[in-house]
Amino acid sequence: MEKINLNLSTRPKASILDKPLSRGKGEVSLSCYALLFSELVQYSQSRVSTIPDLQTKLHDMGKDVGCRIIDLYFVRERNSKRETKLINMLLFIKTTLWKTLFGKEADKLEHATDDECTYYIIEKEPLVNKFISVPKDKGSLNCAVFVAGIVQAVLSNCGFTCQVSAHWHKGTTYMVKFEDHVISRDKQLEDK
Repeated sequence: MEKINLNLSTRPKASILDKPLSRGKGEVSLSCYALLFSELVQYSQSRVSTIPDLQTKLHDMGKDVGCRIIDLYFVRERNSKRETKLINMLLFIKTTLWKTLFGKEADKLEHATDDECTYYIIEKEPLVNKFISVPKDKGSLNCAVFVAGIVQAVLSNCGFTCQVSAHWHKGTTYMVKFEDHVISRDKQLEDK
């Protein structure tokens, strides 16, 4: 007698692209991430001759990651609804985006007292710098420029055009410098 196998399940298997980002926590071990990032730095270093060129290359790679992560997040989690107010977007980056990328919130978000276009995201010990040992001859290297690239791409792709740089101050400080039209648009939104 022949057996007939009936598959009563009509639900198709969920692809990895259909899963929400929040379920992805813990899928990549810290040691694997550290190895991958150190290889990225070594690859970049072998293709440039100066520290500023290396930082620019890392920043550009971070921008590529930022473009992809923001599209994934807003399509999966928020049904393509993005923030329209500047402070809400900065808080989203400090909390939600940082938790998605690094498993914790950034330490601080500050507004510059002397320039209304400048904000600071402060992280005492960035994960990207945790396992990178910088030789003495490359003392000014801050691999957190990779994260600065991610932040710049996220903000710019959401309509908040800016430049983001990483500096050694209170750990690592990401200086976010918005263009004037972004600040004026945000003020107009507050007045309504």
